[in-house]
Amino acid sequence: MSKIIIIGAGISGLSMGQMLQKENEVIIFEGTSRPGGLIKCDRVNGSLFHRTGGHVFNTKRKDVLDWFWNFFDKENDFIKANRNAVISLTYDQLVPYPIENHIFLLESNIVSSIVNDLLAIKKWEKNEPANFEEFLRYRFGETLYNIYFKPYNEKVWRNDLSNIPLSWLEGKLPMPTVEEILFYNIKRLEEQNFVHSSFFYPAKGGSQFLADKLSQGLDVRYNTYVNNIVKTEESWTVNGIETDKIIFCGNIKQIPALLSSQVDISAFTASIEELESHGTTTVFCEIEENPYSWIYMPSKEHESNRIICTGNFSPTNNTEGKMTATIEFTDEISIEDIKENLTKIPFAPKYLTSHYEKYTYPIQNNSTRNMIVELKQQLATDNFFMTGRFADWEYYNMDAAIEAALDLCAQKI
Repeated sequence: MSKIIIIGAGISGLSMGQMLQKENEVIIFEGTSRPGGLIKCDRVNGSLFHRTGGHVFNTKRKDVLDWFWNFFDKENDFIKANRNAVISLTYDQLVPYPIENHIFLLESNIVSSIVNDLLAIKKWEKNEPANFEEFLRYRFGETLYNIYFKPYNEKVWRNDLSNIPLSWLEGKLPMPTVEEILFYNIKRLEEQNFVHSSFFYPAKGGSQFLADKLSQGLDVRYNTYVNNIVKTEESWTVNGIETDKIIFCGNIKQIPALLSSQVDISAFTASIEELESHGTTTVFCEIEENPYSWIYMPSKEHESNRIICTGNFSPTNNTEGKMTATIEFTDEISIEDIKENLTKIPFAPKYLTSHYEKYTYPIQNNSTRNMIVELKQQLATDNFFMTGRFADWEYYNMDAAIEAALDLCAQKI
């Protein structure tokens, strides 16, 4: 048996711990007082507050499904729901998601423009998009790009969309053909092939239930920040504890401070420091009753980009007679500005509390992935491994984090 220390008890660190503990001695160091990372939840006035977004589970990868359902009780602990998302184009105009399948609900002049765009797209099909902006324009046309895709994504990423590499968002974007868009509009069909078109959600406790369950049986040392890593010829010590291997599931930006005196990573330091990201301010609100799961908001009338109706994910998420949701703002915003914005957001949200997370959305450029792959390859020769949303600097959902952990385990580390 090898002795392995995992740094970080978010979904990646906990999944790695469960995957490795049968054949290894595993210790997890976690800087906060409980597990979960970005999937932590609190109870506020009896209702469930997802501190950073709203986290649900599904995947199209069989090995992730098999691992997950071998660990959790699908029938008794989870609710299965279809994604019922809408786009709030204006304060009182809601269009079902995805918008390209519901063009027929828009005003006639807009429909006419979109149809002309779609006919023109057939002439562009051989053009390969070089970035996120070109992908959206080539796939959906100028009209849909301007009324929805551009303003919404600029709210989320606060970045020139032409600077965002398409490869980074692969697997997270709708990929309909012109024929499919026209087919769904003519037949008035609901598409169920987009990402997380249906999902599983814990009946009680939300995503905190997942973290608490995954932490069971693991040796997790809470309130323990890693501030001392020493490399010897044969092993490592972490906070004075000797270990054969380290799996880092924290933020790659911590790596230079932790390792630069132990291994030569000077070739990567500048690139790591230059990595860009956005945080989020998640606002917990009481909100008018509605049937939706996500409400996307491209409107420039306010700064928020979406409402996540977490109160609809499970009845246990609300106190009796209340409906709750989380409203997401990119980066930090003051309580005064939050409350002013809430007056412009549909469904009359009433402020309960909020949480700012400094790192939520990692942003890649065209060289990010190659840089991180090379760093990981170098460190792996010294039995130091990395995985997780911010270790890999990838836009992982929970399923993708578990997938990455399975892939690392498959390397027989």
